[in-house]
Amino acid sequence: MEKKKRIVIALGGNALGNTLPEQMTAVKITAKAIVDLIEEGCQVIVAHGNGPQVGMINNAMAALSRENPAQPNTPLSVCVAMSQAYIGYDLQNALREELLNRNIENIPVTTMITQVRVDLNDPAFQSPSKPIGHFMTEEEARAAEEQYGYVTKEDSGRGYRRVVASPKPVEIIETGAIRSLVEAGQIVIACGGGGIPVTLKDNHLKGAAAVIDKDFASELLAEELDADFLIILTAVEKAAIRYGKPDQQWLSHITTDQARRYISEGHFAPGSMLPKVEAAVKFAESKEGRTSLITLLEKAKEGIQGKTGTRISSPM
Repeated sequence: MEKKKRIVIALGGNALGNTLPEQMTAVKITAKAIVDLIEEGCQVIVAHGNGPQVGMINNAMAALSRENPAQPNTPLSVCVAMSQAYIGYDLQNALREELLNRNIENIPVTTMITQVRVDLNDPAFQSPSKPIGHFMTEEEARAAEEQYGYVTKEDSGRGYRRVVASPKPVEIIETGAIRSLVEAGQIVIACGGGGIPVTLKDNHLKGAAAVIDKDFASELLAEELDADFLIILTAVEKAAIRYGKPDQQWLSHITTDQARRYISEGHFAPGSMLPKVEAAVKFAESKEGRTSLITLLEKAKEGIQGKTGTRISSPM
């Protein structure tokens, strides 16, 4: 019997929507694309972003603290945990329903609340840059800095916002549990929002005021689970060089060497395509035979078949 391809899928925000009703609709479409891959004989692990969702939760918790002074401030790490469970709830139900609609009855779906260790010495902690939460006046920002230890920055004339670090993931704490579930034949949803950021001291894990890029967390998850493919889903069918210019060129299959050259030439936008390509390169270089794919959600099946998307692999 041919061994199933093991695939880690990194879902972007467009696969989840921006509001509760949007998410319930979006996950049904997402589930169809994922089950298409399962019908192709793939073993699938799902990771996802959480930008709109964690922002909504963070704002709600902050509003509660402002309205009720007795209610302590909710740490960002706890908001990430809440978002993992909330997204996983909708996503695992949509996957279960789609599997049953196709008469696939023997594949359970599980959401794993996932902690991801980061290094307190990561340079990102010295220069927080990721905005999170509601806009504040300068007076409110100074009060938040004093009361909660926030770092705030003025945001394009719209007011002040809290900014947090975006360190690189070092270790996925629940890898062993995730691996056991995958090897038992389950679909596992893990590393939501890049994982709950934690630091380690002795045996104690402590939540960190940070957000982890979901593409880098997905790449680490794919390495640790010995996946064959890392699929990073985005808003375009393929990556491109000279994007948006008259001589734009879509990329179909490139080596990691070519990708590194394009990165050094500045072809990929920071905070958008750049981390996707960087994560794809890291995975493709991590072990012989591993391949990364960047494409649209609805093109994932065709991408695995080699018909579309940007494939990145190490030179032979």
